[in-house]
Amino acid sequence: MSQHSSRVALITGGASGIGRRIAEKLALEEKATVCILDRDGTAAGDVAAGIRRAGGRAESFVVDLSDTEGLEQTLQELTDRCGGPDIVINSAALAATVPALDYPLPQWQLTMAINVTAPMLIIQHALRHMRVKRWGRVINIASISGVRAGTGRLGYGSSKAALIAMTRQFAIESAEWGVTVNAVAPGPVDTPMVRSMHGGGTADTYGAMIPMARYGSTDEIAHAALFLASEGASYISGHTLAVDGGFLASGLLVRDLFSTASPAH
Repeated sequence: MSQHSSRVALITGGASGIGRRIAEKLALEEKATVCILDRDGTAAGDVAAGIRRAGGRAESFVVDLSDTEGLEQTLQELTDRCGGPDIVINSAALAATVPALDYPLPQWQLTMAINVTAPMLIIQHALRHMRVKRWGRVINIASISGVRAGTGRLGYGSSKAALIAMTRQFAIESAEWGVTVNAVAPGPVDTPMVRSMHGGGTADTYGAMIPMARYGSTDEIAHAALFLASEGASYISGHTLAVDGGFLASGLLVRDLFSTASPAH
């Protein structure tokens, strides 16, 4: 029997990209009941239906994460239908590449609502159930942009830095209940959102900054998230795991330094 066969997993942004891959793996490999929350109801329904056809258990819920009242209603509906969440994956995010000087206030407020406030409300809701069960796993999908500043990332980077800080806050206050709260910080990953942000020649620029010289895959991020959700990670909490091809470790990366430097004498 899989370790999560009796558990309920809530995944935001589960209709595409990283969230979708985590949902599929939790349902089909770990046998959890997955609840996919996404603003694209058609896509979320298609992913849930695909999981069910493959033998897994999945439900879909349409929600605008910036709508606090609507989110709270959806969380109650989810709990009534599937039970209290045992595993939370906060994967949904809003991103835009805008110069810091020109970043519009409405975009800032929307980014914070989706990337920070919604995860907070979801974790609070789940923790009330996890505290009773004395078990729970929360994994926030952050970003390397929450660790290092990046050009055009005022809103996105600040929101992900806040998500990382919030991960630690929840971790220390829920640890005694047998709950772990961690984050995964992906580097550039081949997803629809990243492709829209890294269009044109930008992809080559990002690739040149990554020691592995490639984008990551959704599978690679999902593997990290599933580890943090596992029993094997029961003593890990409050951490942010970078899955980034070595980007955060690289510092000043000069690929041809040794091939162009003069021989030492």
